[in-house]
Amino acid sequence: MGLMTFLRNRAGIIIVVIIGLAIVAFLLGDVIRFGTPFWASHQNEVGNIDGESISYTDFNNQVEQSINNMRQQMGGNMSPQMTSYAVEDAWNQNLRRLLLDKELERIGLGVGKNELQDMVTGKNPSPMIAQNFGNPQTGEIDRNQLNQFLANVAKEPANSELSRQWGTFLEAMRDNRLQQKYNNLVQNSVYVTSLEATEDYNQRNKIANFSYVLLDYASIPDKDIKLTDADYQNYYNEHKAAFKNQMETRSFDYVVFNAQPTAQDTALAKETITKLTEELAKSTNDSLFAVSNSEQKRPVSYIKKGTLSPALDSLVFSAAKGSTVGPVYSNGVYESAKILDVRNSPDSVTARHILLNPATEGGVDKAMAKADSIKNLILKGGNFAALAVEFGTDGTKDNGGELGTFARGSMIPAFENAVFDAKPGDVFVLNTQYGVHIIKVDAQKGMSKVVKAAIIDKSVSSSNETLRAAYSKASDFFGKANSQNFAEEAKKAGLTVEHADNITPMQGYLPNLETPREVIKWAFKAEKGDLTDKVYELDNQYVIAKLTNIRPKGQLSLEDVKKEIEPAVLNKVKATKLAQKLNDALQGAKSIDQIAQKVGKTPKAEQNIVFANPILPGVAQENKVVGTVFGLQPKQLSKPIEGNQGVYVVQVTDFVNPPALDKVDQQKQQVRQQLRQRASNQSFQALLDKADIKDNRVRFY
Repeated sequence: MGLMTFLRNRAGIIIVVIIGLAIVAFLLGDVIRFGTPFWASHQNEVGNIDGESISYTDFNNQVEQSINNMRQQMGGNMSPQMTSYAVEDAWNQNLRRLLLDKELERIGLGVGKNELQDMVTGKNPSPMIAQNFGNPQTGEIDRNQLNQFLANVAKEPANSELSRQWGTFLEAMRDNRLQQKYNNLVQNSVYVTSLEATEDYNQRNKIANFSYVLLDYASIPDKDIKLTDADYQNYYNEHKAAFKNQMETRSFDYVVFNAQPTAQDTALAKETITKLTEELAKSTNDSLFAVSNSEQKRPVSYIKKGTLSPALDSLVFSAAKGSTVGPVYSNGVYESAKILDVRNSPDSVTARHILLNPATEGGVDKAMAKADSIKNLILKGGNFAALAVEFGTDGTKDNGGELGTFARGSMIPAFENAVFDAKPGDVFVLNTQYGVHIIKVDAQKGMSKVVKAAIIDKSVSSSNETLRAAYSKASDFFGKANSQNFAEEAKKAGLTVEHADNITPMQGYLPNLETPREVIKWAFKAEKGDLTDKVYELDNQYVIAKLTNIRPKGQLSLEDVKKEIEPAVLNKVKATKLAQKLNDALQGAKSIDQIAQKVGKTPKAEQNIVFANPILPGVAQENKVVGTVFGLQPKQLSKPIEGNQGVYVVQVTDFVNPPALDKVDQQKQQVRQQLRQRASNQSFQALLDKADIKDNRVRFY
């Protein structure tokens, strides 16, 4: 009864508490539901350009596309430098697209539906149409081919692959036209007056002959100058605009423990490839042996001279059929080859094909039978291009099956061997891993020696013992070093401390480091004074670093730049002393010879100097000096001029004026053309300077 009485008496309070807790839980639930996705989305943001967020997924797709394009063009594996280029290229594309789109919308530039249609089928089609639907022989657009393609697109569903590809093509064509319109608008805004054209002509052609006396900064030893805080502050104040950081930078010291292959590692690789070479010479299945025992796994096919590394190329193209050559060493790799055949072959082939898909034809046998029927139609005079459009299943169908002209190495071995072994005019059927082809060889050009070779290779790599030894030294240093004793411990270990100063977030290189991106990513997460959180493994190198400085984006303080401006501040103080010396010499002097005599120097004469090229031969580029010369009268002595190399006094001997400009319009056109070439880049730079850009790529790449 006591419990029931308590509940009755406290029922109101209990209900209020329960309701309060429910409200708090409800509000916290909202925070959890709505707060976490917002936080997570920003964690996944590669960047933000004027309020437009760029997600990692979308950006990485662009990077992968760029990498795939480079692989197709150059082949082989991607180096870290090439990957960095792909990331930079994708970022620049986003910058240009987003900033230009906003600017184009602001000024009202666009491409209408009728204009876009005219770019495809009009009298003056887009260059992209001409490139993709042009006749190689005539250089003109093949209107029949274009119309047939458009008819095929019209038949396709809106979500088909062909429709999507065509939509992407039209979008790219539209963007190109918009870019062209914008560039024309900017370039056509450039105007050059007759006065400007005449001034430019004179700056390039008016000649000054003069003499000067130079008191070099090096004439005063640095040790004789005691810099004060005021000296630094005065220099900083005069050049403050130059000390604006476009992006945050980081500086760090680091030590490198190399685990490069040793002599023993090299000897082991050579021993391995030597044994494999002996086995290759005895092999009865050379293709299988080469694929099973090589690292690059190059297909056994005909190759032309200059394709292989120079050392192996020379041996292969001088060896007889059936012989085995190597091993030879080049760029860290041992290579050997067995010569399977030597012959003369065309340098290039022009061909076309119709590709059938066995899966949709009911199997390879039915596809081969259908291919034979199509081949017979062609041999009887059937239109190859029309048959390609009707029966083809790959991207060439809408181009009449045209493959263009290609050299060896452009196609898969089976296809390549077939077309290079055939004769012009041959039509034949071939089954490959891509399907069943009906091929016609249109032409072959040139004739050179080719070699069919089975190639094996063995790269020289660091052994586990080599890697363990280097890692052990790095781990030992990592255990002893901290932010206070980093340099001291490095000295004890006999290590050279490298300095990485003012590193940008996406920088791809550092002295003595082959692939530094992981260390740079760490630097942009660390705090000043931090040591790396682990020993970083970069290929055959182990790295430990200490963050020494962080320079924020924007105006840098005097302390941020004090160390790097010290040489300039020294010269500034020296200039004051040297200028005073020259001012004393100027008192009562009438000629440069008198000035020289007073300061113990010999005057130097210069001939044929023009304002547009302010270089003193053998000295330096001296803009202030040459600018002063063209503002003097003949025989007039200048005041002391603070230059890059020292302090000068100059005296003009004479000027040689060029002939009067009689073709002002032509000069105006030349100057205008020069300005137009810079205008587009400068206008885009202005958009960049004005934009609010957050670049987070260093988190991901």
